Amino acid sequence: MALKEAQRLVPRPEILVFAAFQFDPEAAKDIDETNWPGVTLLKVQMNTDLQTDDLKKKRSSDESFWLIGQPDVTLNLITEGPEAGTILLSVNGFDYYDTRKGTVDGGGPEKIAMWMLDPDYDGRSLFPRQVFFPMAGKDDGWAKLQKSLKAELDEEKIEAYRGTVSLPFKPGKKRRIAVKIIDDRGIESIVERELDGLEA
Repeated sequence: MALKEAQRLVPRPEILVFAAFQFDPEAAKDIDETNWPGVTLLKVQMNTDLQTDDLKKKRSSDESFWLIGQPDVTLNLITEGPEAGTILLSVNGFDYYDTRKGTVDGGGPEKIAMWMLDPDYDGRSLFPRQVFFPMAGKDDGWAKLQKSLKAELDEEKIEAYRGTVSLPFKPGKKRRIAVKIIDDRGIESIVERELDGLEA
């Protein structure tokens, strides 16, 4: 509907901004895949504090809208050893636009609070099979869950789930993966990748 309305505008806009508190993966995909020559389509996440304006602290550093890029990920096929035929995914970071400075800044892995991997993404619903907490301290993240459950969890895996490199995984039937990150400010971003170029 926004596209149809924008196409009637004169002069034609150069940028069309979609602002929302959250973007579900299907909506984000539709916006990313829409091709309107000469017009840039952007997704802008709104600060949830806007819903409780009477409680919001009035600080000049507070931003009402955030523009964040898709996560930068690298896929590597394991060709040797017992894990041969599986894939490792690394999350390298993301870019975001600083509205106060008017610059694009890079957010490295150290700014990612949580990220999730769906190794068989259906293009509609994200179903994470691996969840990581890179910023979690020694007693946070999965370690905290272990303590809450009073369960025996694999210490090596708990340590692995604190990083930015996935556990080895096999390509799913759909040959497509999705990675969702949440940065240290609570802003979400998602990227999907086809696995057809990786031969297992």
